[in-house]
Amino acid sequence: MGNSLKSANFLIESRLRDAARGDSMACYDLGVAYSTGTSGVVFDLIEAHKWFNLAAIAGDEAAQAARAEIAGDMTAREIATAQRAARDWMGAHRARAA
Repeated sequence: MGNSLKSANFLIESRLRDAARGDSMACYDLGVAYSTGTSGVVFDLIEAHKWFNLAAIAGDEAAQAARAEIAGDMTAREIATAQRAARDWMGAHRARAA
């Protein structure tokens, strides 16, 4: 079991690195992980919405659909929190890239 947790952590860490480089598929994958509670992450719709939103901004249509689907299970406050988190992520990672 320890090895599967290590591989799940590695998967998430590698997707986070890819997302930080602007990889929209990595953002989508993170959204899926958080919306389903897989790959070693805790189920978290706010975090899932954030990642789907980042992928959707990059033009990923599957992410747009997934974001809309989970938004139906979220409060307006949760969606606002997720949107703020996505803006914060973009701001932090654009500043690093510059």
